[in-house]
Amino acid sequence: MITELAGATVRKGIVSAGELDTSDVAVSSTLADVNRVLGTELSYADVEDVFRRLDFGLSGNAEIFTVSVPRRRWDITIEADLFEEIARIYGYDRLPTTLPKDDGTAGELTATQKLRRQVRTIAEGAGLTEIITYALTTPEKAVEFTAQPSNLTELMWPMTVDRSVLRQNMVSGILDTVAYNVARKNKDLALYEIGKVFEQTGNPKEELPKEINSFAFALTGLVAEKDFQTPAVPVDFFYAKGILEALFTRLGLEVTYRATAELASLHPGRTAVISHGDQVLGFLGQVHPVTAKAYDIPETYVAELNLSAIEEALQPAAPFVEITKFPAVSRDVALLLKAEVTHQEVVDAIQAAGVKRLTAIKLFDVFSGEKLGLGMKSMAYSLTFQNPEDSLTDEEVARYMDKIQASLEEKVGAEVR
Repeated sequence: MITELAGATVRKGIVSAGELDTSDVAVSSTLADVNRVLGTELSYADVEDVFRRLDFGLSGNAEIFTVSVPRRRWDITIEADLFEEIARIYGYDRLPTTLPKDDGTAGELTATQKLRRQVRTIAEGAGLTEIITYALTTPEKAVEFTAQPSNLTELMWPMTVDRSVLRQNMVSGILDTVAYNVARKNKDLALYEIGKVFEQTGNPKEELPKEINSFAFALTGLVAEKDFQTPAVPVDFFYAKGILEALFTRLGLEVTYRATAELASLHPGRTAVISHGDQVLGFLGQVHPVTAKAYDIPETYVAELNLSAIEEALQPAAPFVEITKFPAVSRDVALLLKAEVTHQEVVDAIQAAGVKRLTAIKLFDVFSGEKLGLGMKSMAYSLTFQNPEDSLTDEEVARYMDKIQASLEEKVGAEVR
């Protein structure tokens, strides 16, 4: 009928639509592992009895045995399944009762977690408020505050162009938050963020970007409001720098600040690159007026640090050093310098003298005016000397000052006033 009505063709023989593997599954284990997992002292004969009752094939010995599991038991494929079957047939009530061992290791924070907590504590102690911004931004903002931008890591199907690229800096995201608040009359802001930026040196379609832990903050408005006794105190470069100095002091890192004009989004006369030795750790500066206008924000100071690089630069905790009973000696020196000479250059020149008893250098006065001459300025420093094993004599301190004066004259052309 099917042939007549449906035009089918009758085939001879048997047609197979597929085959099902019915061979046994081999799973291996050892008697030692069985007793270790179950906490028992079974013999190999006990194991043989269990699998005989299950009608499973068994070969081998106590050192290692292999069980042939029928296909009907599709739930037994690994060694742990054998342990479960042995326990079930042997009897759960016959398994020994034991208490869990308390021999684990004490948990502790990783170096990265410790650093993040230290940075967060110092930032909030300085009056900053933590925010969390988007890791996705626009292609332009992704590289805005980056001296050497890498390849962009773009989403294949972004929901909007404003969230289409992984950021390479965190400052642009913080400035968006500053702009949002300023537009709503909240003008005195001190915001920070700890997060990741993404560096892509390869092909974004084939390689994942490198994740770099970073810390960034932005300050704008007033540090202190005007009252009947004191004038208003606006945020400036040195206030922002003070926050970073407190951070580096707490971390025990010696850093240098070098003026730079390489970051187009920052003010060329109020921006510094922060370095530890030859390693660049970040930057600090005022947002360029053109950039600030684009964000529609007032004068704002920002900084961003590479926490991954800082973590690598951190040294083990210094051993305790006994406080010396011998007094320190201080000497003040006033220097006549060219106006373009920086504080860091003066400090480097003083340290280049190689006076090992010099323990502190402090700038306490800067003066410029017509009396000094055009293009000149005066900088006054307090130098502290101390010998932890003996009292310093006036002759020793005089020799130290002569060495420092010679170094200053050679390195920066200073004239001692």
